[in-house]
Amino acid sequence: MTDLRSLSHLSGVEQLRLSFLADRNTAPIAQTLDYRMTAVEEGRVVFEGTPTLAVYNPIGTVHGGWMATLLDSACACAVHSMLKPGQAYTTLEIKTVFHRALTEGVPVIAEGRIIQIGRRAGFAEADLRGADGKLYATATSTCLVMEVG
Repeated sequence: MTDLRSLSHLSGVEQLRLSFLADRNTAPIAQTLDYRMTAVEEGRVVFEGTPTLAVYNPIGTVHGGWMATLLDSACACAVHSMLKPGQAYTTLEIKTVFHRALTEGVPVIAEGRIIQIGRRAGFAEADLRGADGKLYATATSTCLVMEVG
């Protein structure tokens, strides 16, 4: 995996395009939970994944943590896509709402969108939908934007 800190001379969207789309790199968490970034543009990113039994909870559905992780990645990378060269970010908070249970084998798409970004904070939202358009979960997030170097 490309260390994004080594790409701090590029804009956020350039970093994401280079390391996750062009190089087909994946963050370790995405490898562990088996999801991937499939699209990125300024202010918008898309992740896709299909849960397996490995991410089930004791009540027989996909664990909310799996869905929340996809939504967290979508929100955070939407903010990342708006960074200027020399900037970095970290998530300050995320709120996730689960709208329906998800089961194994259902392909899902997490789309993250920027709401607003300023000098010190970025705000994003994301939704997790099945290929049929059913809404499974939504999230909003606040990220701290900072200068690096």
